[in-house]
Amino acid sequence: MKRQLSSCVVLLICFLVVLTTLSSVEAGTCNPSGKIRGKKPPPGQCNKENYSDCCKQGKLYSIFRCSPPVTGHTKATLTLNSFQKDGDGGGPSECDNQYHSDDEPVVALSTGWYNKGSRCLNYINVYGNGQSVKAKVVDECDSTMGCDSDHDYQPPCRNNIVDASKAVWEALGVPESQGEMEIYWSDA
Repeated sequence: MKRQLSSCVVLLICFLVVLTTLSSVEAGTCNPSGKIRGKKPPPGQCNKENYSDCCKQGKLYSIFRCSPPVTGHTKATLTLNSFQKDGDGGGPSECDNQYHSDDEPVVALSTGWYNKGSRCLNYINVYGNGQSVKAKVVDECDSTMGCDSDHDYQPPCRNNIVDASKAVWEALGVPESQGEMEIYWSDA
């Protein structure tokens, strides 16, 4: 009887593990790939334009190699970025090695959505505040690295970010002072 009971418990545990795994896959989760430890930026080296955060000494930041699955209506967080020279976006954009005016509707996508550049120079539709705008993908919002000079001593991007120029925010009719907002996006 004891042996039969323990076999039932093992089977029940296995069933629950499989069920949990399947439901997390169906829900489109993307778990952290690891962590990096923050470093204090040298004086004047962290660009705080557009409400950007600076890394904190010793703080652990999650990194992601994935993003939630892309659907026809993918939920994301819109953040503000300047793709201009000396803007908080850092160097030139990954897709074309160019800087872009704040008046141009352009975005950077979290690492998983950027997908090794497969969306480079393609357009996405961004929906928010009852409006929509078409924007060009020009950069990656790096979810795998941060807190170093290459990333302006800013933390890694979260895995659900559409980092957008001021032109995108203006087209959606949202004040930049909001800092970030929940949106949906799709490939155009």
